[in-house]
Amino acid sequence: MASLSQVEENYVRMSLLLTGISPRAARVLFDHEFHPSRLYSSLKKAYNKLMDLKKKHVINELQWNLLFTRFPDVPDSKTFDVTLMIALLRNLTTLSPPLRGFDCLPSTTETTPGADLARIKYYRNYMAHLNDVKLDSVVFNTNWNDITNVCSAIQLCPLLVYH
Repeated sequence: MASLSQVEENYVRMSLLLTGISPRAARVLFDHEFHPSRLYSSLKKAYNKLMDLKKKHVINELQWNLLFTRFPDVPDSKTFDVTLMIALLRNLTTLSPPLRGFDCLPSTTETTPGADLARIKYYRNYMAHLNDVKLDSVVFNTNWNDITNVCSAIQLCPLLVYH
């Protein structure tokens, strides 16, 4: 098997960061807002709002089935992907959006939970829409530092950083 070029390795490393590590960081915030022991009751309470999100295609059928499982199963944030967690945090909590909204990359000076989630979302979407499995080293280093800083801040001191 041929070895990867540097730009291909950058792509693989960033993909692993965004699919393996950043979901854990997002889950820390999610579980803080929706404590696992109260997740089911929180979702039941927000049923009508969630149904509206489903009708607007913010939540798809697969995600809906994770939220409202068949008895005796109960929802578990460990089964939620980043997209679903961010959608729920955006729509069911008082989480403040970044200055330019959740769909744009926040400035480096914004260090709120909402801005950090927007960064994760932005970079995941960026990677998902690349036409090639290559990532320039300058872009990689900038993006890597941005996301690892977010993940470290959330995972190491979620309450101290944000309260």
